[in-house]
Amino acid sequence: MKSTAKIIAGLAVTGLLGACSVHKPPAATAASVKPRVQASRKIYYIPTPPLPGQWTVADILQAYGAYATRKLKPYFDKAKVSYPPREVTLIALKQEKKLELWARDSGGFRFIRDYYIMAASGAAGPKLRQGDRQVPEGIYRIAGLNPNSHYHLSMKINYPNEFDLFHALEEGRTDPGSDIFIHGKTASIGCLAMGDEAIEELFVLTAQTGAENVKIVIAPHDPRAYPLEAGDGELPEWTPELYSIISNEIKALSPLLKSAKTGF
Repeated sequence: MKSTAKIIAGLAVTGLLGACSVHKPPAATAASVKPRVQASRKIYYIPTPPLPGQWTVADILQAYGAYATRKLKPYFDKAKVSYPPREVTLIALKQEKKLELWARDSGGFRFIRDYYIMAASGAAGPKLRQGDRQVPEGIYRIAGLNPNSHYHLSMKINYPNEFDLFHALEEGRTDPGSDIFIHGKTASIGCLAMGDEAIEELFVLTAQTGAENVKIVIAPHDPRAYPLEAGDGELPEWTPELYSIISNEIKALSPLLKSAKTGF
């Protein structure tokens, strides 16, 4: 058992270069991190902007917090959920290129709104190794917030999680990959690229809710529309188990399709 634990621990730190570390756009600067000027938008500036690469989560909240909150709160009010909520679940649907935001306070989860996923490389199926350009599939948590991302802002998910590591160990895959993010911009290699406006909202929401209270469910497509299936046998033999877990999570969260959902 000790040997197995050591191997899993080793896999967890394998791969310093992640899927989104290739072909990075130019590094962010203090000017580029400031909110964009719009005629109908009140701008919130930090009195003395930090140097490039030295922004903190608190700096981002000061720069974007009020504006992002003002955009999000009407959706929460309509769903009758307090802001910030007690818990958040994000459902990422790869085929539909849609990210659903669900939240709750003292009651059950309610649908808040959805976002269009600008880019999500790969195809249906779980991520198996570094460099396969696959967006992972499974149930994840936010491992950290990066206010100095080359992709405007980013939120790292805890891929590979215990399920991923267990099956990597069983199959002898020593490099399952790492550094998977939900981030801004419109290009990605294995991550979910949301665009800058959307990631500002999601980053602020996560910081205000608490990263430990945010769950991410990533599915190949919406199991509420039609069942998740492993396909023609090219996927790992444990894929049906993974798809059952994902389906149950999504259907328990939203047992009925919500006709009142907003568009992108």
